[in-house]
Amino acid sequence: MDYSQFFTMWQEIGLLIVFLLVFFYDTFAPKRALGALGTLTCIFFAALTVLGFCPCLAADTSVFGGMYQTSDAIVTIKNILNIGTLIVLIQSVTWANSEFTRIRRGEFYELILLTLFGMYLMISAGHFLVFVIGLETASLPLAALVAFEKNKYESHEAAVKYVLTAVFSSAIFLMGLSIVYGLAGSLSYSEIAASLISTGNSIGLIVALGFVIAGIGFKLSLVPFHLWTADVYQGAPTSVTSYLSVISKGSAAFAFMVVLQQAFGEAYPQVWEWMLYAVIATITIGNLFAIRQRNLKRFLAFSSVSQAGYIMLGVIGNNELSTTALMFYILVYIFSNLAAFGVIGAVENATGKVSMDDYNGLYKTNPRLAVTMMLAMFSLAGIPPFAGFFSKFFIFTGALGAGTPAMYVLVFIALLNTIVSLYYYLLVVKAMFINESDAPIATFRSSCSERLGMWISTAGILFLGLVSCVYDYILQSVA
Repeated sequence: MDYSQFFTMWQEIGLLIVFLLVFFYDTFAPKRALGALGTLTCIFFAALTVLGFCPCLAADTSVFGGMYQTSDAIVTIKNILNIGTLIVLIQSVTWANSEFTRIRRGEFYELILLTLFGMYLMISAGHFLVFVIGLETASLPLAALVAFEKNKYESHEAAVKYVLTAVFSSAIFLMGLSIVYGLAGSLSYSEIAASLISTGNSIGLIVALGFVIAGIGFKLSLVPFHLWTADVYQGAPTSVTSYLSVISKGSAAFAFMVVLQQAFGEAYPQVWEWMLYAVIATITIGNLFAIRQRNLKRFLAFSSVSQAGYIMLGVIGNNELSTTALMFYILVYIFSNLAAFGVIGAVENATGKVSMDDYNGLYKTNPRLAVTMMLAMFSLAGIPPFAGFFSKFFIFTGALGAGTPAMYVLVFIALLNTIVSLYYYLLVVKAMFINESDAPIATFRSSCSERLGMWISTAGILFLGLVSCVYDYILQSVA
């Protein structure tokens, strides 16, 4: 065995080094020094994130018999996920050091890093065995994170629902893989694709693809596999919810695209219409249910369901432009959603309030938080010149590259849904700037880490909306 192949996994190795540094510091550092654990974790992880952009480390190669693969695009999507994870880590420092959480803060950071390691494997998998290992490595620690606040009943309930959902979705996914293995005789992406070329499509293959799409659909919260999302998002700690909403969803979407393109590309024309119907339902139902929500975490849960539908347009497009648009959309979604969750987390840590009605008159007492939330809502709604407008523009353009009449209909329906989403995002803005309140949230000063996370997110929303070099950088990595 050529052990030099492991150096191809430099991002995974770097992440494991960060994990070990955090673990050893948490285990052996004196108790009085543990308060710095969150700051040190952010510094270590920031170093890994910066290292990821070093051009000399990018490579287009496949090792371990094709089980692990990497390319410029894969390195880029991992860097995007690193940026989002870093913001989550920064925003969670205050919560992790709180009275009820500080005794387990080491476990929080370690579980976050473990889940990210699993997502790395999912993205780089060239074999379904590696994909499943990555999927479970990402899912099981997330269940522990959802149940992290042991003194809250809602956290327990959310964890049970998440575990049951993960179990059933994994079972459905593995059922599909067993059928694929029976038809192709292999779980390698390349060998499955070669088998499809030689044998053609069959009813068994279509059934297997249905199971595979359903299994991953649970992870992405695609309708009708989305019912767990709102309860889990509401019950989980806000820092965990923000991680679930952007990092987990972004990694699953990209991995899903790789699976469909590399393993089932020959069967793609026969299955994309299934996905088409799911995307229409996901965008529409997510928007309609978001209108009814008053709890902001449930509100953003159904918003994320709708956003997952938009992300899937990049998968359906199945071309270079749509792949670039998908990655750019994930990056913009990270900044926009984490800006919103940053405000929610700061308000919740200070007052314990998470209802939209509690935000009435927020601009008068905490204008900076209100402006940050407003920018996040404008970006999520796709209002120019903020980044969300361009992410939707590129995702629609990439989807239209398929050139089919049905795709034009889908994009038209998605455009109509942006009007609905604009309405409910503006409800939050209306509450903060227009609605009056007899007992508004009192003026308070958020912590340095919370402010830093919101500053980074806000800067990302503005920068990506005004500067095109980021999109060009992603396009070059895909080309």
